[in-house]
Amino acid sequence: MTRTKLIFTGILFATVGLTGCANWSHQEKGTAAGAVVGGVAGQLLCGGVLCAGVGAAVGGVIGHEVSKP
Repeated sequence: MTRTKLIFTGILFATVGLTGCANWSHQEKGTAAGAVVGGVAGQLLCGGVLCAGVGAAVGGVIGHEVSKP
């Protein structure tokens, strides 16, 4: 899969996923967005499932911490 397709797929899933989460708190949305961005970044950097998983975990933690009130 090319990088462009991967980026657009990630954006699509993030958009569709977050529209169904209207009743989530700001911090929960930040955590989910961070996980999506981290997963895509991990996939782009390494190209493996393990890297995408680690990227999603790290992105989720960063998104959680950044979106604290």
